[in-house]
Amino acid sequence: MQQKINVTEFVLLGLTQDPLRQKMVFLIFLIFYMGTVVGNMLIIVTIKCSRTLGSPMYFFLFYLSFADSCFSTSTAPRLIVDALSAKKVISYNECMTQVFALHLFGCMEIFVLILMAADRYVAICKPLHYPRIMRRQVCHILIVLAWIGSFIHSIAQIILALRLPFCGPNLIDHYCCDLQPLLKLACMDTYMINLLLVTNSGAICSSSFVILMISYVVILHSLRNHSAEGRKKALSTCTSHIIVVVLFFGPCIFIYTRPPTTFPMDKMVAVFYTIGTPFLNPLIYTLRNAEVKNAMRKLWHVKTASENKA
Repeated sequence: MQQKINVTEFVLLGLTQDPLRQKMVFLIFLIFYMGTVVGNMLIIVTIKCSRTLGSPMYFFLFYLSFADSCFSTSTAPRLIVDALSAKKVISYNECMTQVFALHLFGCMEIFVLILMAADRYVAICKPLHYPRIMRRQVCHILIVLAWIGSFIHSIAQIILALRLPFCGPNLIDHYCCDLQPLLKLACMDTYMINLLLVTNSGAICSSSFVILMISYVVILHSLRNHSAEGRKKALSTCTSHIIVVVLFFGPCIFIYTRPPTTFPMDKMVAVFYTIGTPFLNPLIYTLRNAEVKNAMRKLWHVKTASENKA
């Protein structure tokens, strides 16, 4: 029998209660969020408009940038607004929606990173079969499967969240709604739900990280048979991917693969993978990728030339 939910809204305590620090939080994360959206949208537009970035690697990068933008949007705007709000209230329905969005786009980012690693593995280890294996139709099917998998994961998370009865208090010691802080407020024994959470989110993070690391070890090992120029180009691409993987999965594994205990650094760790990593990804992929930078320059020159003619 489903228990009645007495709590209809929650209060997010945010990152700090100090007024001066709240203003600093507002300014810093406003800059981070604007940088995230602008950077990822720039990559999306460049890949969409450029004829030279039509390979599967950039097809997957397009969806990684989209997932990054949505993932950051699921948490950053509320953190920014709440930094200047006297009462940081979020309704029960808004809280559940945030849990769903956070896990949908976070899981999508994980699956896209795996697809990007698979693409690099085929390109480097099976170059003769690459055009046949990574056809555009196959890439579309893989992305659809990634969306379906992310949706299933998010549905599982929201089902766990909806089963939690809340009868007070309603203070969430976090800047967003997620299952870990909500478990602390539930009026029930949450051991089994936390076990399911670790089995679900924790297993996805840990197994995906292991798969990605193994794939890149295999890729890097196979590079010994390539030419010096080929090794340099492949190493540049793989290094970017490895940096993104470590930055994203390190905090995720720390948060989702442990018993129901909280640490003072939990909120800052969560900030790093929900806001920090989406901000860094465009910088990593543009600063270390000559093809993306060249495509951006060409599009800029075309736009400037068309404006001058007008």
